[in-house]
Amino acid sequence: MLEIESPTSLCFRSNTTCNTLLRELQKIWVDIGESDAEKDRMLMELEMECLQIYRRKVDEAANSKAKLHQSIVSIEAEIASLMAALGVLNIHSPIKAEKGSKSLKEKLDVVTPLVEDLRLQKDERMKQFVDIKAQIEKMSGEISGYNGQLNKAMLGSLTLDEQDLTLRKLNEYQTHLRSLQKEKSDRLNKVLDYVNEVHSLCGVLGVDFGQTVSEVHPSLHRTDHEQSTNISDDTLDGLQHMIQKLKTERRVRFQKLKDVMGSLFELWDLMDTPQEERVKFERVSFVVRSYESDITEPNILSTETIEQVTAEVDCFNKLKSSRMKELVMKRRTELENLCRLTHIEPDTSTSLEKSTALIDSGLVDPSELLANIEVHINKIKEEAHSRKEIIDRIDRWLSACEEENWLEEYNQDETRYSAGRDGHVNLKHAERARITVNKIPSMVDNLIKKTLLWEDETQKSFLYDGVRLVSILEDYKLTRKQQEEEKKRYRDQKKMQDLLLKRRESIYGSRPSPRRINSVKKDALVPPTPRRNSAGATNTDIMTPRSYSSHRQNGYFKEVRRLSPAPLNFVAIPKEDSASTYNSVYGSEPDSPLYN
Repeated sequence: MLEIESPTSLCFRSNTTCNTLLRELQKIWVDIGESDAEKDRMLMELEMECLQIYRRKVDEAANSKAKLHQSIVSIEAEIASLMAALGVLNIHSPIKAEKGSKSLKEKLDVVTPLVEDLRLQKDERMKQFVDIKAQIEKMSGEISGYNGQLNKAMLGSLTLDEQDLTLRKLNEYQTHLRSLQKEKSDRLNKVLDYVNEVHSLCGVLGVDFGQTVSEVHPSLHRTDHEQSTNISDDTLDGLQHMIQKLKTERRVRFQKLKDVMGSLFELWDLMDTPQEERVKFERVSFVVRSYESDITEPNILSTETIEQVTAEVDCFNKLKSSRMKELVMKRRTELENLCRLTHIEPDTSTSLEKSTALIDSGLVDPSELLANIEVHINKIKEEAHSRKEIIDRIDRWLSACEEENWLEEYNQDETRYSAGRDGHVNLKHAERARITVNKIPSMVDNLIKKTLLWEDETQKSFLYDGVRLVSILEDYKLTRKQQEEEKKRYRDQKKMQDLLLKRRESIYGSRPSPRRINSVKKDALVPPTPRRNSAGATNTDIMTPRSYSSHRQNGYFKEVRRLSPAPLNFVAIPKEDSASTYNSVYGSEPDSPLYN
């Protein structure tokens, strides 16, 4: 390795070389014979050339120094700018620490790695900003639907400034990006919820799902993953509008199907359609009985389903037309049976004879006639409901009348106490019958009050088989009073007869035969038994609603218990604890075991 010479040794060596060359030049001049003036001129030129070379070298060195200094200053300025842009508050600077002890090249060698490191940091920070800004712009475009004005408004505060690459600015970008990511996630979830609801509604309505959502935006039903799902406000509004449209269509179809199924139910009942034929519409029948919002079964509200039900209704309507006369006769018979059970007079305008004549003549539409009968049936059912309490009281009264008739026949039976075990049963029955018979007057009075109250509320008369019930009850009370008076006269006559027989016995000493007495009792002194179904009832006959019915329409109401077909249960008649239990309006017979 060569040793570097010092400036002093280099100058000494240079002077020696110059002196040697000058002596050699002078020797040459002597040999040439140059004059002294020429020699001086040439030496002057040589000195001037040497001076120019030195000056040029000095200038070059000065320029190099200035450039080095300028480079250092520029690098220091760049370092300051990079530190400000990157937000570096303090960094160790070896230049300032050893400012006077180092050359410019050394200083340059010190600052160059520092500025290169800061440049790398700036490039990395810049890449982060560019990457985040690209994501923000993409998400903003997806949210805004790439609407220029809306996208510009969302990005207005995010202009990338290379002089502000601080961590604070980077955090602002990252915060904005996270906010957009959350909004995108929320919007995407909302879009998926809307799309799922549209899918469910389309399934129920039997509508093409892909075509439906594609009307809102093609990205909602894409076959590839090149295009992301659109989550803009326009898409959300479009999905909401589509859902509302589908719900409206669902409501319309549900009501239509409900109406058609209602008609089908009526036709099934009208035509007595067997359950086997109804099974194929069991699924639809279940749906129309549920709430609209609970319907999720696919294709249940499709146009095909509605058309199938409608076709079934049309088929039954055609069948109904051919069987309308039969249906009218059937419903009229049902009306008459209902009227008979409720003791209400049926409407004569739709009687079997008139209905048949009207249908055969073609003057009346059978459907209108059937509808009229249906109206009467519903009216009778409503009125029967309001009459139920009074009808029940009438049945209890009629049962008491039956007991009264039985008791009257029982009292006229002379063998009633000698019938063995059956006699004991009949005796108990008679005791209960007397209790029931004692209640008849209060039953009738309460029934009259209830009937009058019903008439005041409904503003019409309570008719029982076409006769006003109050009139029947008043006639019954009058007839019963007359019968009581007749029985009283009978008892007085019997007492007089017994008195005459005792006097005759005391005078003549003989007693009439029991056969003669029985003949008198049976032929002359027995009170008339109330006749309930005879055509020529006298004033002493007790008239009940049933006897009125038999007078008005012979054979129309012949049942003894119209609303209660079961036989009378005498055991169920309640007993009373009062002392009058064994007393009767007829009185006890002298030869009865209960007679005191």
